[in-house]
Amino acid sequence: MRTSAFLYPWDVLGDPAAADRVAALGVQQVTLAAAYHSTRALTPRHPARRVVTAEYAAVLYPPDPARWQPHALRPYPAGAWTGGDPDAYGTAAAALAAAGLDVHSWVVLAHNSRMGAEHPDTSVVNAYGDRYPWAPCIAQPAVRAHLVELAAEAAPRPGALGTELESLGWYGLAHLHAHDKIGGVPLGDAATYLMSLCFCPHCRAGYAGLGADPDRLAADVRAALGPVWAGAAGGGERAAGRDGIERLLGAEATALTFDWRTRTAGSLQAEAIAAVRAAAAPGFQVLMHADPLPYRCGANAGVDPAHILGHADGLVLPCTGGSAVREAVLAPLAAHRRDGTVLAANFTVVSGMGGSPGTLAADAAHAAALGATELRLYHAGLASDADLAALRTALRP
Repeated sequence: MRTSAFLYPWDVLGDPAAADRVAALGVQQVTLAAAYHSTRALTPRHPARRVVTAEYAAVLYPPDPARWQPHALRPYPAGAWTGGDPDAYGTAAAALAAAGLDVHSWVVLAHNSRMGAEHPDTSVVNAYGDRYPWAPCIAQPAVRAHLVELAAEAAPRPGALGTELESLGWYGLAHLHAHDKIGGVPLGDAATYLMSLCFCPHCRAGYAGLGADPDRLAADVRAALGPVWAGAAGGGERAAGRDGIERLLGAEATALTFDWRTRTAGSLQAEAIAAVRAAAAPGFQVLMHADPLPYRCGANAGVDPAHILGHADGLVLPCTGGSAVREAVLAPLAAHRRDGTVLAANFTVVSGMGGSPGTLAADAAHAAALGATELRLYHAGLASDADLAALRTALRP
């Protein structure tokens, strides 16, 4: 299967051996970050450094001031972590292409803590009134306009043959946060969903438009979560899927929130994909990082499979974690595939991050049997030398 490895530009900049080393793995493509959230990342083989701290969500190329002049929300150019290169993406992409690799852009959208800090009214607000500054509310017109414009600018960078759009949907409670202390009460799918519901003014108006009293709905969410905080037997840690959400919140309120959130996310996804296509050359591939369960939040945004595969060329799907995970992710998409639809099985291949590069060949074969057409390897820049050796064995048997 066609295989792509994820990379950051700083994995390549300043390391003359990086591009050839990635090509030697046996991959045909690199998915290279063009717009990315804040992070702290290792560079295990870089000749000049070992840790890169990207302090805020940024674009890794020079944004066009004229494009952004009409917008209230604008992207932030990257800081010193790119080594002073204003077009870190472009420089890295050129080096990778020279090594014989196809380059696709990797664009993170609705995940931006600096935006939430500087524009707090853009953030998701939970039923208790707490803001999630890392999570822009995708129901808000200014946020939506920003995300669509960012996708159109960041995805079709010069030389890119396609793109992968991440976090194109709702973000919620789950977030890899510094010094995190929210694990004291275990939350399952259902409780996490309830803690991710937004009650900003735009979402409150959306609920009201569907016939709900938003104050009553927020109170119902808080009441449903009461037994979870109390640690009651059979609480939220075991409530999974839509059935679990209905068990906590009730069928009517669950259906209403699903309706609002699925339609809001679906329309944004369609608009952003259309904007990328309008800005890109013919044949430009547009994929989305996704989860086939619409209520899921985060980097792999929940989607309605029938809807999204009418717009995107395919999906990148989280497949780390064993055969049951792959079956749960890939099986719901079988009925909605078209000719040429890409279903890329995304495997974490960094042992220290829970990946299993040594089992990649068997895992990939199982994913292919379930309908996967391509592979994604997360993340060639973060992996150890031993992990890369295991990948070479799997990809070049």
